[in-house]
Amino acid sequence: MSLVRARRLAAVATLAGVSLVGLATAASAHVTVNPGTAEKGGFTKVSFRVPNEKPSAGTTQVRVDLPADHPVAFVSVRPVPGWTVKVAKSKLATPLKAEGGELTEAVSSITWSGGRIDPGQFQEFDVSLGPLPGNADRLVFKAAQTYSDNSVVNWDQDPGNGTNEPEHPAPVLKLTPKGADGQGMAVAATSKTPPAASAKSDDGTARTLGGVGIAVGVIGIAVGTYGLSRNRSRA
Repeated sequence: MSLVRARRLAAVATLAGVSLVGLATAASAHVTVNPGTAEKGGFTKVSFRVPNEKPSAGTTQVRVDLPADHPVAFVSVRPVPGWTVKVAKSKLATPLKAEGGELTEAVSSITWSGGRIDPGQFQEFDVSLGPLPGNADRLVFKAAQTYSDNSVVNWDQDPGNGTNEPEHPAPVLKLTPKGADGQGMAVAATSKTPPAASAKSDDGTARTLGGVGIAVGVIGIAVGTYGLSRNRSRA
């Protein structure tokens, strides 16, 4: 193996490893809602999972907008140590029927601030919602992620059916018919799964891709070193 060819193989393999590591990071960088499904007309607890996507800045604020076209009557948040939460409400064009009367306003946004998500970390923000609308197939939650360098990433693009995901997809909660073909049982089981379990699944995928990338890079370096050694021994 020539010296030039050995160097080229090492460079290509290393670049491939770096690309795979980058792919793993990008794949886990979206703000998502977990679990991704819930039953129509019911109450559910969801977690907005926020990974930090920047290597040189921390996330210092997260805002989630609730869909105005399908307002939810009752919304409550779980305290997150180190974070302050602000819940904003807006008046409804059409009052919502609720137990004991009608609601003329509903939660329009939730903002967490004061904490920090450092590079390579993520945080989950739990919210209880209900009753979920029975006349919709999904709820789209637009989110804004603010960093310590004052930059803001808006996760507000409709992902559609998921075939052509946009650059900054909004978190989407899919709504399933009540008790339809065991869907309710599946959703209930998912909602009982601790957020950490779901996080491990996503993080495991990212780690696997990252590990493959690193392995490819190491193999490339080994091939290059072997080629250089042979070339020098022949000289």
